[in-house]
Amino acid sequence: MVKEDSITSLRMPAWLVKPFPKKASQVGVGKILSRWRLNTVCRSAQCPNLCECYSQGTATFMIMGDICTRNCMFCAVSGGIPGSLEADEPVRVALAVKDMGLSHIVVTSVTRDDLPDGGAMHFAATINAIRKVNPDTTVEVLVPDFKGSQTCVETVVKAVPDIFAHNLETVPGLYKNVRPMADYRRSLEVLKSAKDLNKGIYTKSGIMLGLGETEAEIIAVMQDLRIIDCDFLTLGQYLSPSEDHLPVNKFISPEKFEDLAQIGQKMGFSGVAAGPFVRSSYHAKELLNMKEASIQSPDCSLAV
Repeated sequence: MVKEDSITSLRMPAWLVKPFPKKASQVGVGKILSRWRLNTVCRSAQCPNLCECYSQGTATFMIMGDICTRNCMFCAVSGGIPGSLEADEPVRVALAVKDMGLSHIVVTSVTRDDLPDGGAMHFAATINAIRKVNPDTTVEVLVPDFKGSQTCVETVVKAVPDIFAHNLETVPGLYKNVRPMADYRRSLEVLKSAKDLNKGIYTKSGIMLGLGETEAEIIAVMQDLRIIDCDFLTLGQYLSPSEDHLPVNKFISPEKFEDLAQIGQKMGFSGVAAGPFVRSSYHAKELLNMKEASIQSPDCSLAV
């Protein structure tokens, strides 16, 4: 079991200090994103892995603008009234993927409750455009909850992404403070619906730790995800973007993350990425590779 004494005080621990990578590839990625007028969640959400991922020539595309219709208390993405969708954005994403030479791409979005379909058709168009321009690239989408609309989930699933992801973000008892406009059961149903509609699509979810959840609550969420046959799980440390956001309740040690990864492995997840800097799309290709490896060699180790 996870040892509670592996949780530190609120002083920033040494393991949350990252070396600054070289800038050359970062500049290259920035130029490509600028050329195609694209947003990334890396920058908009103040991801701590931005420099590392950009330096490795990759990024997570954020479609449908950079203004979210919700105001979650953990997220750095700006809330407000979004602009109109750009019809050529799916093609621009596809061309940027080609320019970057990506073998795996993660596409996410702001939540667009203002749109009748929540942006589901735009997701589908983006998947189709990427496939047309980059037929060998695997596609992962990280979608909002679409207000629980089965039709919207089906629209995305019919485009057949390799991975359909939707994050639970936290444990149910913290939803009121962390995700006041979301619903835990509704989010679970989004993932369940995707798997029910196409068993061949892998599903994925993630939660943040350090918001005040207990070990028992974390494990209960993991069990809920396995009940609906969720394939992949990510567990990362919550870091507060500003004083206006929820504060960090606890810093979780790498050892505790490792313990949780092992628990997830025993539960039957095909891949668990767990660590202080793990985010939804961090090293996403590796999880998919592990799943494919497990099909060929079921006894291989899959926790990272």
